[in-house]
Amino acid sequence: MAEVSLRKASKSFGKDIALADVTMTVPDGSFVVLLGPTGAGKTTTLRLISGLERPDSGDILINGRSVLGATPAQRDVAMVFQQYSLYPHMSVRDNLAFPLRSPILKTPEDEIRRKVAEVAEVLRISGKLDNKATTLSGGEMQRVSIGRALVRNPSIYLMDEPLSSLDAKLRADLRVELKSIQADLGATFLYVTHDQIEAMTMATHIGVLDRGRLVQFGSPRDIYENPVSLYVASRLGIPRLNVLPASVFGGAPYGAMTIGLRPEHISQGVGKPASVTRVEHLGDQTRLHLSLEGHDIVTLTDVHTGLEPGDHIAIQPHNPLFFDAGGARIA
Repeated sequence: MAEVSLRKASKSFGKDIALADVTMTVPDGSFVVLLGPTGAGKTTTLRLISGLERPDSGDILINGRSVLGATPAQRDVAMVFQQYSLYPHMSVRDNLAFPLRSPILKTPEDEIRRKVAEVAEVLRISGKLDNKATTLSGGEMQRVSIGRALVRNPSIYLMDEPLSSLDAKLRADLRVELKSIQADLGATFLYVTHDQIEAMTMATHIGVLDRGRLVQFGSPRDIYENPVSLYVASRLGIPRLNVLPASVFGGAPYGAMTIGLRPEHISQGVGKPASVTRVEHLGDQTRLHLSLEGHDIVTLTDVHTGLEPGDHIAIQPHNPLFFDAGGARIA
């Protein structure tokens, strides 16, 4: 495995800035997730590391050595795409073996058989090895796509939203499997997604991108609890961050224009009166939708609550987040 670094990497496509002076290190053996909306620069980052694109400026290092002069094949990276990109006329076995039979790797056939069998066992597709790729389900095809990367044992695995086309249950299952595989291998993963659940459950580090700029990099807990801006704070959390004028509850610090409240950071029983507009019973939690002075708020309450729409309760914040007019965090 390897440490991968970007140093002031920038990339534009015409007048569109895809990345702007991004400096970031993916530590050896880490699971780094790049989080952000479409157009934030996530996929461009992967393409620069893989060698599919060249930065306009800056440098890219793998294991401390610049790879700007190296071809994609020479960089020893493996990439998994959102679409499966399998060879439909080949069996699962031959799809998995295909990278190992490249002229660069020239892997002996007995080694290929061993690696294919190992990866198939890890991904639970051993019984499908002789099937054609076209006979597989969506989840099985994505497992094969991931397996083609795993057989190579590269310096870094680059994954571009590999679970986004799967249904919710398959996504949840493969999230657990991918994290387990990464931990067992001690592999270095750089994973792109716009799904905050994937980021929070799998990552050792999260990088939040905004219009080509890396605005915060840290552990999932640090990003969640200590966001540097309203933009970052709004990227994580289910239900989403409640955003209200800073004056609603009083006591805001100087310069604060906005208060951000996580649903779990709203105390009930004291404070300002709010009316219940909706109650969502979700089994393991109950979400309470409130209206306070014309502002919508979502908080959590006891799963066996007797509250109903039209009831009134008092609420007040604890551990609030404050932001200035430009969205920057005020400590």
